[in-house]
Amino acid sequence: MVYKKKKSLRAKNIFGSSEKPRLCVYRGVKNIGAQIVDDEKGITLASASTNEKDLNKYQSNIEGAEKIGIALAERAVKAGVTKVIFDRRDYIYHGKIKALADAARKGGLDF
Repeated sequence: MVYKKKKSLRAKNIFGSSEKPRLCVYRGVKNIGAQIVDDEKGITLASASTNEKDLNKYQSNIEGAEKIGIALAERAVKAGVTKVIFDRRDYIYHGKIKALADAARKGGLDF
């Protein structure tokens, strides 16, 4: 069953290019993660998650989302990416998702 929210997001056709890759967010019960994907080439340019060894002390809460956003922004800037398209999937833009986005903006990403 496809929900209305997912249908409306899929209709927008969020697609990352080489100039503006897609910042895709995953929010789980225990973990949160994000990655920057170039859909034209089919590669991941940068990623960060609470599953990683140096970030696993943070949980899937607002503090963890902020740390993931900062880490992702640092890795993206090292990879040469500053402009991205934000793909929140079917998650509502508040709480953890908003904290991750704000932290990524503070870290140097523009979206």
